[in-house]
Amino acid sequence: MDAKRSWSRRRLLASAAALPILAATAVALGRSISGELPWSPFAGDPPTPVNPMGWYFFNADEAAMVEAMVDRLIPADDLTPGGKDCGCAVFIDRQLAGSFGKGDRSYWAGPFLPGLPTQGYQGKLAPAARYRLALGALNRHVNETRKTDFVKLAADDQTAVLKGLEDGSIALALAPGFGGRDFFSLLLQNTMEGFFADPLYGGNRDMASWKMLGFPGARYDYRDHIDKYNQPYPLGPVSIYTMES
Repeated sequence: MDAKRSWSRRRLLASAAALPILAATAVALGRSISGELPWSPFAGDPPTPVNPMGWYFFNADEAAMVEAMVDRLIPADDLTPGGKDCGCAVFIDRQLAGSFGKGDRSYWAGPFLPGLPTQGYQGKLAPAARYRLALGALNRHVNETRKTDFVKLAADDQTAVLKGLEDGSIALALAPGFGGRDFFSLLLQNTMEGFFADPLYGGNRDMASWKMLGFPGARYDYRDHIDKYNQPYPLGPVSIYTMES
C-alpha cells in the first residue's frame, strides 16, 4: 500500500508541474493563430528555381553528349520539343551536382555484395561517379568502333548506340555491378524525370510535357475535373514557383 500511495503521489506532483507548461503552450498557440492568417505558400521553405545557364556538373564535352542522348530518347515531334530543348540535360546536371549525385540518401559504408535485379545498384559509386565513368567509357567505345565522337554521329547512329546499351550488345565493363545496360537504365530514368518534373528543377521547360498531357501541375484545386477522364485540363498547368500565394 505504501508503494502504491508513493507512486500516486509522484504522479500527482508530475501532473501539477506540467500545468504551467501546458498553459504557456496554450497561450503561445493562441497567439500564433489569432488575427490575420500568417500562412502563405512556401513562406517557411521557399523553392529556389535552378539557374538554367551553364553547367554545374558536366564538362562541355559531357554536356553535349548528354544533350544528344536525351534528344534521342525524347525526339522532337508535333507534340513537344525534344529532350534537349525541354531541359532534360539541365535537369540531370543539376541533380548530379546536388544530393542525388552524391547519393546522400544511400548507404555507402559497405560491404558491397551482388544484389537481386529488383534491388537496383548495389555498388560503391554514387550517381555522379557512375555518369562520369559511363560517359567517358561510351565515348571511347564510339571512337574505337566508329572513329568519331558520339555527338558527331548522325541521329540514327546515336540511336543505334543507345539501343546497343539497352539490349546489352554494347557491353561496357564499367564497375562491379554497373555496366552499359545499367547506365542506359539510369539515363532513361533521369531523362523521364526531367521531362515530367516541375520546371523548378530545370527540366520540362515551358511545362511542355504537362501541356501535352493536359496535366494541371501545381494548381491548388482541380477537383471538378478529376473524374473527367481523357479530357485535358482546360486552364493549363501551373509550376510550383509561378503558382499564386
